[in-house]
Amino acid sequence: MHKNLFALIFLLMGTGIFAQEGFKLGFHGGFPINDFNDAVTLTLALDAGYMYAANETIDIGIATGFIHGFGESFSSEAIEADFPNVEFIPLAASVRIWTSNSFSFGVDGGYAVGINDGNDGGLYYRPVIGYLMGPSTEVNFSYSTVELDGASWNTLNLGVLYTFKSKRSR
Repeated sequence: MHKNLFALIFLLMGTGIFAQEGFKLGFHGGFPINDFNDAVTLTLALDAGYMYAANETIDIGIATGFIHGFGESFSSEAIEADFPNVEFIPLAASVRIWTSNSFSFGVDGGYAVGINDGNDGGLYYRPVIGYLMGPSTEVNFSYSTVELDGASWNTLNLGVLYTFKSKRSR
């Protein structure tokens, strides 16, 4: 086990790649699954944060944003339902591991503050897989979760993120 761990660390440290340090701004859209599948049509979110290059393969930082889930409306002869919008502001720590010049994976984890009435928020985590399309533009796929009291907010997301490179020298 220790040999495998050392081999992975050596592989990650030995690859000639660069991290994506700087201020990040983007958006993502997604579809709710599980507990909110029938109550929310789709989600749109704004993403913001800052990443610091701990070394050539690992970025650490902070992430926040705004998540808006559009409430579903049903109307038929037998039933009529109008679900409210669901909104969160996530406050999270962020980690990204760059396995090549273009590919990264990581996670955002922290707390999502509930904004709409009756939404107290909860534990937030968002695993992310990213692909760098150019020097500063990333396309990413993620799965986000907010653990609410008695329910779980889960979405599958596709997003775009732009990095405003840091001016400091390395």
